[in-house]
Amino acid sequence: MHSTLTEHARCLFGDEYRAVPECALEHRKHYFAEELTFADPDEILTMVHELCPHVVDGLLPVRVRNLAYRLVLLQRPDEPALLREAAENLWLHGPDWDDIAADLQRRAQALEAG
Repeated sequence: MHSTLTEHARCLFGDEYRAVPECALEHRKHYFAEELTFADPDEILTMVHELCPHVVDGLLPVRVRNLAYRLVLLQRPDEPALLREAAENLWLHGPDWDDIAADLQRRAQALEAG
C-alpha cells in the first residue's frame, strides 16, 4: 500500500514535475477511487496542489480533480478561498461546469459578506 494519497496518485497517473517512483504494487483505479473517497480533506488538497500546482497543468485526470474538490467541499463547505479554488478548476476544465463554478463563486462572496 502507498504511504500517501499523493504517492498513490503519482504512481497511477504520473507527475510532470517529478519522476514516477518505481513501485511493485498493483495499480487499479478503483483502489485509488476508494482511497480518495475516504481521505482527509488536507490529504486530498495536498495531492491536488502537489500534482497540479498551477491548475492548468498536471497529469491528474479532470474527473479526479473534480471529484477531489467535491469531496473536500462536502467536508469544508464554508471556506471562501476553497470555493474559489474549486470554481477556478471547473472553469479551466469546463464549459460543462460553468454554472457550478459560478455558484461556487456566489457562495464564496455570500460567506465573505455574511
